Formats: sequence, structure tokens, C-alpha cells
Amino acid sequence: MQFFNAINFAFPLLASTTEAADSSMVVAAVLLSLVVVYLASKVGGELSNRVGLPPVLGELLGGVVVGVSVLHLLVFPGGGADGSSSMIMTFLQTTAGLSPEATPAVFTAQSEVISVLAELGVIILLFEIGLESNLKDLMAVGVQALVVAVVGVTVPFAAGTIGLMTLFGIDAVPAIFAGAALTATSIGITSKVLSELGRLNSKEGQIILGAAVIDDVLGIIVLAVVASLAKEGTVDVGQVIYLIISASGFLLGAIVLGNVFNKTFVAIADMLKTRGELVIPAFIFAFVMAYLAAIIHLEAILGAFAAGLVLEETDKRKELQRQVCPIADMLVPIFFVTVGAKTDLGVLNPAIPSNREGLIMASFLIMVAIFGKVITGFSVFGQSQINRLAIGVGMIPRGEVGLVFAGVGAASGALSKPLGAAIIMMVILTTFLAPPLLRFVFPDSDDGIDDSAPLILDGSPGKELAIETPSSVVSTAKDSGNVSS
Repeated sequence: MQFFNAINFAFPLLASTTEAADSSMVVAAVLLSLVVVYLASKVGGELSNRVGLPPVLGELLGGVVVGVSVLHLLVFPGGGADGSSSMIMTFLQTTAGLSPEATPAVFTAQSEVISVLAELGVIILLFEIGLESNLKDLMAVGVQALVVAVVGVTVPFAAGTIGLMTLFGIDAVPAIFAGAALTATSIGITSKVLSELGRLNSKEGQIILGAAVIDDVLGIIVLAVVASLAKEGTVDVGQVIYLIISASGFLLGAIVLGNVFNKTFVAIADMLKTRGELVIPAFIFAFVMAYLAAIIHLEAILGAFAAGLVLEETDKRKELQRQVCPIADMLVPIFFVTVGAKTDLGVLNPAIPSNREGLIMASFLIMVAIFGKVITGFSVFGQSQINRLAIGVGMIPRGEVGLVFAGVGAASGALSKPLGAAIIMMVILTTFLAPPLLRFVFPDSDDGIDDSAPLILDGSPGKELAIETPSSVVSTAKDSGNVSS
């Protein structure tokens, strides 16, 4: 018990949720939750991979199976769920002596811990994606990415808002809220799929990634405006201007920092001799950047992504990628399984009368959500040989970003239950459609190798031969005797 009390002291989250929470039971519940998460992610990912789909889709579907829609192994407060609906709480009551009176406190604390781990997972995911991205490449497609992002925000927002008001008679404020939910793109889901397809550093991948980052910033500004409108009936112009300036300044500052911090980081890492001499300073920097983004009312994931971009410019990039990878393997699945687990497919049941109106509105929102983003790819200019359809498809998933809009809208009272259900259904389908659609529009990506990557031959003594090239080039090089296996 002293050990668990020490944990409780170090992590007041376990105790602050409610005074009645037993720290040992909370730890047990969290451990069981992680077992469920990892089993769901591994089984789902492997099955998805075997049928030729991105593993991230399997992780999301695995989360749906173990979540509130099917098995109720991993459920979270909200939407009517409580400790009595959690199979993990029931298991603890049966095997560990958890009392019914203590169950609500343990359930709340366990849910908060898993949610925090999921947030940490997506922060590390975006840090890893930043390390895999090239700042110069992103800047090279900056104008195209900006155009794609602006089109991807304005078209679905305008079409969704006007359509709901004219076709369904929805009032202006809830219609604007629903339209705003159509704007943002999930960086985490799209970037993960692009990485799995080996297309992250392709021209299309860089435009998608750059546009998704700008999309997220614009989405945060739109959310602030709409939330202010829903709460007070007026828009706080000062807050909007502040968000625009802070978002632009943060991203530009990260780019400038990359030019002056690289050598300093390498020098610090070379001075350290104990275990974690490279990865620990890197995570300190990533978390500081994430914190700075959060306190200026941006998404913490943007700060982590910016940190990855900065460190990608250092000589330690390859080694840092190798060290970050196993940590990401531990935490990133928690994020994707949690997104799936929180998805309630019950809102799709037409047998429930209250769902029918939401299903009709959802059908409209889904069409706007898909076509409003697909059209963005055709706004790319000055690129004669580029997969514009792939760019549009890469912008489709809303994921956790759309759920944030739905949650804020529901909390403000601006959304009716049918409209809230329609937004959730739109988020569900766009999130699950994007991975297989990306696989379809990149039909030559089955080998998982980025065709746009250059051939890098390092023949230095004692170094491994690094090849980043299509398999056909490798085969030709081998046949000519220029490359050894």
C-alpha cells in the first residue's frame, strides 16, 4: 500500500478525481484497460494488415469492438456511460473485491488516466511525424498547402451551414456550429496512414500534412468564434485576432528556432553520457513546445509537431527516430483505440425514432464532409503530375477534431440531440473511410516504400547500406552489381 500511496502522491490525478478513489484499485483498473487497449490494437491492426488495409484502421475498429458500441470493456464517462456499464469495473468487483460504492470513483479516475495517456500518445505521434517530415519540403509546398487548407475550411463550412439552414430549417447558431465541425482535418489519423503507406514525404503527403496543420489552426480559430457566438450571441473580435496572431507567430517562431537550435541540441546530447542522453532531451523539448502551444490556446499536438520539425534538421535525426519509435509503439495505439472506444454506433440505429432525423441530417453532412474535402485537391496549382484525388482524400478524416467540436457544441447547448448525433455520425464515417480510400488512391503503395524518396548509398566503412528508393530501382541496381545485399 505504501507503493500505491506514493503513486497517488506523485500523480494527484488519481486522487483529485474524487476522495473516495482507492489508488490500488485505480492502478489495477488502468492496467486492465491497457491490456484491453493493446490486445484490441494488435488484433485489429494485424487483421487489417492481412486484408491489405492500413493497421490504423484496425486499431480504430478494435477500439469500437472493445468500447461502448459492443463489449463495454473500455468505456468513458459521458453519453450516459458510468461505472456500472464498464466490464472492467464488473471484473474488479468479482475478482478484486471492489465495492459498488467505490466503483464510480475508481471508474472516473481510471477513465481520466487513460484519456491522459491517449492525449500523450497523439502528442508523441505528431512529434514522430514531425521527425519524419522535412521542413524545407513543407515550406516548398507552403503556398499549395495554404490554398488547400483555405478551400478545405471555407467550402464545407459554407455548404454545411447554408444547407442545414435552407434544407432542414436549422437555426443560424447550431447550423454554424455544425458547419464548423466540418472544417478541421485530423492530423493524427491522416499522417499515420500516409506514414504506413510510405507516402509521408511524397509531394502529395507534404501538401496534405501542411494543409492539415493549417487546417487545425484555422479550425481552432473557427471553434473559438463559434463557441463565443453560441455562448454570448456575439463574436469576440479581440479573441479571434489574438488566436490568428498567436498561431501564426508560434509556427513562424518554430521555423526560426529550427535554424538556431539544431547545433545546440546536438551539443547538449553529445555532452550527456547516461542512458537516454538523446531521447530525453528531445522529449523535454517536445513537451515544452506542446505546453507553449496549449497555453496560447492552440492544440498541444501542433507544438509537438513543430518540435519534430525542428529536430528533423539535426544530425541526430535518424538515431532519434529509432529511439522514439518503440515509445510511440507503446502510447500511440492508446489514442487510436480510445477514439474508437468512444465512438457510439448506437446513433446509427434507425429503429430508434430520435435517430431518424439525425440520420437524414447525417447523410447530408457526410456528403458535404467528403466532397468538401475531395475538392481541395483540385485547387492545387503549378503541379502538372500530382495525385490531386489523393490530396483531397487525405483531408477527409475529422477524427478527434470533429469530436471536440461536437463536444463543445453539446456542452454549450447549441446542438439539438439529432444534430449532435448527425455530427458524430459524420465524424465516425469520415474517420473510418479515409484509411481504405487513401490505400485505394495510392494503388502503387503496397510495398510501403516512398517512390519519391532519393537513392542514398552510404558506402562508408562500418556503416550499413541505406537505400530509400522504389523496389524496382533496388532490383536493377543489384542486377548491375552496384549494390550488395
